[in-house]
Amino acid sequence: MRILGIDPGVRGGLALVEILDDGSLHLLDAIDVPVAGAGAKERVDPVAISEWMVGRRPQHALIERAQAMPKQGASSGFKYGRAVGALEAVIACCGVPITVVEPSMWKRAVGLRGSEKEQSRLRALQLFPHSSSLFARKKDHGRAEAALIAAAWRIISPH
Repeated sequence: MRILGIDPGVRGGLALVEILDDGSLHLLDAIDVPVAGAGAKERVDPVAISEWMVGRRPQHALIERAQAMPKQGASSGFKYGRAVGALEAVIACCGVPITVVEPSMWKRAVGLRGSEKEQSRLRALQLFPHSSSLFARKKDHGRAEAALIAAAWRIISPH
């Protein structure tokens, strides 16, 4: 089954993981969330996302539940909410069913503790060693978290 993992936000990531019948994982692709514009005008690019999805044909999507962060300002909270809504809308318009997953749930499913982004990147390198170039930089944590969210499907799916 092909699962699309989504780490939401303009600094998030998208990852497509194939879960084989024996439960093994194969990372097919991972990208940063495509954006258009800069600064205050930066937005998720839904057209680029739908074009990326066309040949990849995910069967289901998992997106981390969005929430306001402590000490987050109104403008950044609005920008984050807008990004999450755009991601959910483009996935739905592509006809892919979406499941919203709690951060604690997907992290537990892939053996992560805490909320440090670097831990997610290192765990993705462990689970997907043949795709290490996709997680080579510290700033690739969005891709890594998207891949881990997709990988969590093995544990949290309603088989």
